[in-house]
Amino acid sequence: MSAITLDHVSKNWGEMRAVNGVSLTADEGSLLVLLGPSGCGKSTTLRLIAGLDQADSGTITIGGTDVTHLSPAQRKIAMVFQSYALFPHLSVAENIVFGLRVRRVSRADRDARLKRVADIVGLSHLLERKPSQLSGGQRQRVALGRAIIAEARVCLMDEPLSNLDAKLRHEMRTEIRSIQQRLGMTMIYVTHDQTEAMTMADRVVLMRDGGIEQNGTPEELYNRPATAYTASFIGTPPMNLIARGEMLLGVRPEHLRMVSQGGHPARVKAVEHLGADSIILCDMEGQPVSVRQDGFSKCSPGDDIQLAWDAGSEHQFDKTSGRRLETAVSEMKRAVSG
Repeated sequence: MSAITLDHVSKNWGEMRAVNGVSLTADEGSLLVLLGPSGCGKSTTLRLIAGLDQADSGTITIGGTDVTHLSPAQRKIAMVFQSYALFPHLSVAENIVFGLRVRRVSRADRDARLKRVADIVGLSHLLERKPSQLSGGQRQRVALGRAIIAEARVCLMDEPLSNLDAKLRHEMRTEIRSIQQRLGMTMIYVTHDQTEAMTMADRVVLMRDGGIEQNGTPEELYNRPATAYTASFIGTPPMNLIARGEMLLGVRPEHLRMVSQGGHPARVKAVEHLGADSIILCDMEGQPVSVRQDGFSKCSPGDDIQLAWDAGSEHQFDKTSGRRLETAVSEMKRAVSG
């Protein structure tokens, strides 16, 4: 069953089309990530789902109900923003239950729900503290607890971890995913960080210029990118795209290997040692290429090497449209047969 459906939703800001005919579905109990660079339309799409902005066209359905013209409160969703938006003069407990107090939920119900939520987000021992006495990760847990206690079936998150350092981001994304699965919430999560998207999502919607570039599982976006843009966005480092006439040849850095003979000549420009592996930055036929190797590479800048890869590791894209060639061919066949 679909918990959230967008059908050809668009939003304009003056002459600029921020969201351009977006259609997508988030299944009940799933975590869907809207991924993309700044300005791609992902946060605007989330705000349209929340009702914070109104769509110019298209329909938005939540739980089978058309909510396109309903207020945020009528949509019965929870939200977590990039800023924690905590009341500095209230304790952790008071911040978490604030929404329940506004809705006049009974004291006994508030207390029972607070205890359960505080245990879930690991804040039971911090309920009397003020936000100024908390770390960044703890403040984010308060914001998460405030969303969970509303017991909404749908939770929207807009770049919730961008203010945290790398270690805390890793811990919190694991925690958020665990909580989402345990509670069976439907979650739409906005981020520009592909690592968050790939490690947390059931489905990833990669956005570009207000539209959807590709919608699929993390595995699909990584192993079968539909466009050169997807290939260049997903992966660290991203897929190498090598111009070959009217085609772009894509090969992931981990699928390239150095050979003693019979390969493509390349020159090492730099080496990045990451501990478990190394990234070797090369120039091959005048084009930049990255190679991932296990352990510490013995290459040095200026070394002449030869690179090879298996044909099964290749991805081919049309140079003009950027679309995956086999995808374009199969769609053309369907159009002809139809």
